[in-house]
Amino acid sequence: MAIIVNLDVMMAKRKMSLNQLSEKVDITLANLSILKNNKAKAVRFSTLEAICAALNCQPGDILEFVPDGEDTP
Repeated sequence: MAIIVNLDVMMAKRKMSLNQLSEKVDITLANLSILKNNKAKAVRFSTLEAICAALNCQPGDILEFVPDGEDTP
């Protein structure tokens, strides 16, 4: 099973760059990039809340559960 982070999809929908989101959420570019590239092992709720506020979306718009054996995008 895997949790897929679709942050890049939401950023594209909102026409927001990584730099812009980093400034709005007050997270380093490095940490935001780790999250965006599905390399993160965890995410704090406060970070998720700030990202959702900046992108005007729900956590489910960013995070997706994919069961074992299913193709990941």
